[in-house]
Amino acid sequence: MKLLHAADLHIDSPLRGLDRYPGAPAEHLRNATRTAVDNLVDLALEEEVTAVLLAGDIYDGSWRDVNTGLYFTEQMRRLREADIPVFMISGNHDAENKMTMKLTLPDNVHRFPAQSAGSSVHEDLGLAVHGQSFAQAKVTDDLAAGYRSAVPGLFNVGLLHTSLDGRPGHDRYAPCNLERLVDHGYGYWALGHIHKREVVHGDGVHVVFPGNTQGRHAGETGPKGCTLVTVDGSGSVTGLEHRDLDTAARWHEVPVRMTDALDLDDACGLVERELQSRVTDHAVDGRVDAVRVVAVGASEAHTALLTRREGFTAEVRGLGQDYPSVWIEKVRVDTSRPHDRVPPERLAGLVADVREEAARLGASPERVLEVLTGTGLQGKLPAEVRASFDRDDGWAGRMADGAADLLVAMLEESR
Repeated sequence: MKLLHAADLHIDSPLRGLDRYPGAPAEHLRNATRTAVDNLVDLALEEEVTAVLLAGDIYDGSWRDVNTGLYFTEQMRRLREADIPVFMISGNHDAENKMTMKLTLPDNVHRFPAQSAGSSVHEDLGLAVHGQSFAQAKVTDDLAAGYRSAVPGLFNVGLLHTSLDGRPGHDRYAPCNLERLVDHGYGYWALGHIHKREVVHGDGVHVVFPGNTQGRHAGETGPKGCTLVTVDGSGSVTGLEHRDLDTAARWHEVPVRMTDALDLDDACGLVERELQSRVTDHAVDGRVDAVRVVAVGASEAHTALLTRREGFTAEVRGLGQDYPSVWIEKVRVDTSRPHDRVPPERLAGLVADVREEAARLGASPERVLEVLTGTGLQGKLPAEVRASFDRDDGWAGRMADGAADLLVAMLEESR
């Protein structure tokens, strides 16, 4: 069988903040979530999948109008015409909108209830799907604990909208232990809520976040889409393939190392080179590539980049205009002044001087205490370290050696 697993469609997400960017392709970006869903359905039809699995956050909270719901039902009817069943749960964003639960869906769509975990068993397909929707926006209980045991003789799938044991940048909803999922007896856990694709477990039992179907802002970069799952006749997962759906828009963060830049012209040349290799060489017809350029690294051009930031930004935006697919969303400067270089002939002498001074300090605890007190460092040390000052156990030597090791490492890094 083939299963198509998607989550976090966020249909008609408002993409807040685009009005701050004059010239932004706002309408194109706002329609991108629908284009991704169109592509999802097209892919299901093309692959003739056994079923589609939707792991929550179909919508993006409150709808602006009823057309959002009507659009989704229209896409589900396309699957109904091909006899493709859809199994879905509602996530935290879906639960924010009461209209979501009242929406009448085509009869090929099974939406799992929110009151308790449910199961949908299809012996004709060799498939049993289990799931539970969110009853409200904030669910802090371990929903997976209430899922029934696997149905013998069938391929069992668990649909779950969860943060697992926590993921940076995401609310801790329906938390659960990975070990519980792996030991539950299912062949596949179709997860949602985390917008970055991750195969959490892939040995025997597959536990997968497919990521969201469409990046919606500069924090959701790179390819976005769904996961095509292939299962053989013995119930083993033999294929786990990411498929892109974000053909309307893709977000990129492009760090550009400015180490070799002596001035703004050099900096712009480095930006153009990175844009070509990381974005424009992979452009897709009809797709907007929204790019955040970040100048990084120690550079002789640091002062010019800071004092002429607006000019640098204008130049980079101009570079983007040379490529029809590129929209420069933002230009950020995170460079620093170049390190003072230590000539090789001086380095050996400096290292020797540092080691010699460390040896003198290590032999004089009183001098070390004087340094620590005079610089205010003594009060910042852990209590157990300060307690050792009254003991003659070689603490001064250890501290002097540690400081020397740090200084030597910094000197060697500056070569």
